[in-house]
Amino acid sequence: MTTTETPRLPFYRLAPGIHGPLLALTRAAKTDLDPTLVELLLIRASQLNHCAFCLDMHVTDARKGGETDERIALLGAWEEATGLYSPKEQAALALTEAVTLLPQGGVPDEVYDRAAAHFEDTEIVRLLALITAINSWNRINVAARIPVGASLSPAEAARTPVGGAS
Repeated sequence: MTTTETPRLPFYRLAPGIHGPLLALTRAAKTDLDPTLVELLLIRASQLNHCAFCLDMHVTDARKGGETDERIALLGAWEEATGLYSPKEQAALALTEAVTLLPQGGVPDEVYDRAAAHFEDTEIVRLLALITAINSWNRINVAARIPVGASLSPAEAARTPVGGAS
């Protein structure tokens, strides 16, 4: 969303029953995954989807969790930033990109196999659920033009003119 665009609708205020289940999916997907890896994946999907709201939130969360500015800044070029991301992180980032950009060719076997070499089946399930959840958040926030800094909780959204996400 550019600074000249105005929010389209108070999505989370108008649809409080959607926020809770999507938040529950996100939280369940994060279970037993490395929090640093989670934030990297949330940032990368949000970059691909051009979701300023989610980028702002997850870059802030990553920094609070100890992530470096260098790794955050170079995340869009992770394949060329050799040495900054572990092979496990690279496999998860490749999976995130393939799932986020699904219409461009699906998830190639080589991408899935790369992830499977670093993650147990239950972890892959959680990664897929996490990637699906952030793509849902991104799409809602971009389509509804939820501004950076808006609250996404339905209770707080009800008190604001825009209404926002978590």
